[in-house]
Amino acid sequence: MKILSVNAGSSSLKFQLYEMPEEEVLISGVFERIGIGNSFYTIKLNGEKIKKEVELNNHKDAFEILVKELIDNNVINSCDEIKAVGHRTVQGGEKYDHTVVIDDSVINDMVKYSSLAPLHNPASITGINASKEVFPNALQTAVFDTAFHASMKEVDYLYPVPYEWYTKYGIRKYGMHGTSHRYVSMRMNEILDKSDTKIITCHIGNGASISAVKDGKCIDTSMGLTPNAGVMMGSRCGDIDCSIIPYIIEQTGMSAKEVDTVLNKQSGLLGISGVSSDSRDIEDGIKNGNERCKLAQEMYVKRIVEYIAKYYVLLGGCDAIVFTAGVGENSISTRKQILDKLTVLGVKIDEKANDIRGVEQKITADDSSIPVYIIPTNEELMIARDTYSLMLQG
Repeated sequence: MKILSVNAGSSSLKFQLYEMPEEEVLISGVFERIGIGNSFYTIKLNGEKIKKEVELNNHKDAFEILVKELIDNNVINSCDEIKAVGHRTVQGGEKYDHTVVIDDSVINDMVKYSSLAPLHNPASITGINASKEVFPNALQTAVFDTAFHASMKEVDYLYPVPYEWYTKYGIRKYGMHGTSHRYVSMRMNEILDKSDTKIITCHIGNGASISAVKDGKCIDTSMGLTPNAGVMMGSRCGDIDCSIIPYIIEQTGMSAKEVDTVLNKQSGLLGISGVSSDSRDIEDGIKNGNERCKLAQEMYVKRIVEYIAKYYVLLGGCDAIVFTAGVGENSISTRKQILDKLTVLGVKIDEKANDIRGVEQKITADDSSIPVYIIPTNEELMIARDTYSLMLQG
């Protein structure tokens, strides 16, 4: 059974086509700059990468070109061979704690929750509508980033603000990156060969979140009502004193929306370094003696370590720590700096094992009190698995 996993952005469309239940990736790729000119796409098939420039006015164009590539490359004979399309969706509110078949009510709820994910939910809806046009006979499913964090308890997801803000306006912690945290924690349990575990998962990319996972369920996570909470990120500030916002409005005359934009797009590594939101550029700046890059990196590492330590206490110990996502999988120096600060917990890095990028591997010494692993995330596979399960249910 062929299942397409899709992650639609406002101007992009990432995809992987799976043969299920074998979980074989038949083709993968990304369409970029949709609707904004100079658009192109890249596909990976049989180990070969192919890049083509093409006009992409909308997401429907991207899906139609994808179908043509699938047919031209003999992956399918017709689009009807794709039995289901699973869509990565960010915000499902309190209602959606699992993957669901998309119908009008699901779309309406996604619209309602868009104020909590204004960059993500509308893009997902655009992708879903385009997919329904191109694959009218395929089952369409929504896999929510927030679903994995739905297992948190009130004491962990509520904010200490008037309770009516929660009951009337939905002010609470929802968390993000849930599909990634779910995948790497499941994989970690497989490696440990047990399910009664205490795992700290570190999804560290341009956006970053840390989760405490006990017995396969999330009990706390660093992101909150929105993705701009928790650890310092590429361009997001993470946790700050909320009184900064009215103060800077008074001092500068900026609007609340303008301040929100600064805190989401001009802060974090970018705001402190003045150089870039990309961790690789920060590392290059440090090598070149840039003191602000050094400061940004020290702040970044410090805040990640603080969350790991916090969740170590919350879990009452830890069976494993996992690094994943762009920085977590690929930044040798960032991992080392984090683990060097965890020696108080008995963590001992294996320098040679850590000198690697993008592969699954233990990076701590055998006598480390806590094993630490790199586990490349695979959200697309989780989408395919969930969608396939719904197909079996009929």
